Amino acid sequence: MLQDIPSPSLRGASPSVLETERLTLRRPTLADVKAIARLANDRRIAENTRRMPHPYSQDHAIEFVRALASDHRGTVFLIENNYTPIGVVGVDWRQQGAPELGYWLGVEHWGQGFGTEAARAAIDFTFEEFEVEQLISGARVTNPSSRNILEKCGFQWSGVELHRFEALGSSTPVDCFRLSRGVWSSLKNWSRSTRRER
Repeated sequence: MLQDIPSPSLRGASPSVLETERLTLRRPTLADVKAIARLANDRRIAENTRRMPHPYSQDHAIEFVRALASDHRGTVFLIENNYTPIGVVGVDWRQQGAPELGYWLGVEHWGQGFGTEAARAAIDFTFEEFEVEQLISGARVTNPSSRNILEKCGFQWSGVELHRFEALGSSTPVDCFRLSRGVWSSLKNWSRSTRRER
């Protein structure tokens, strides 16, 4: 569970609301449980997300939100577009020195660039607020859309590994990626800011 993970070094980080051109990213609350469960209860999402069960119930969403309530890093965000929840993005700190970016969107929100926009905001927040030198992430080899999001964010392919997926009940090949602080800093300097300050 997230609450059992040791906290990384902070530079004054606190739970935040992040804003991008089209999105608001904020900490999920129990008021969001129905929306999270409705969005997440789709086999197409679960089969591409390692730890998500299927079917995904409101009880799963409650457990998820409660686990985040004691996570003071504030690096898991509900993604909203026009005040409507559309997915989740965040950083998992289970591996010290290799925090992992993860994300998912409700199926009706695929293909609109929301994943890339949300991922960039979460990456920017993580590198600005925490003393980490790299992020890792992965995408099933059968999921080119997720791979595209990672590549658009500057992640570099580092190999293929087998990872177990709860919804599949088995392991499957995953393209693994890394993003260094230096590469992210260079990308930010080449383009406009990825998130707005509140």
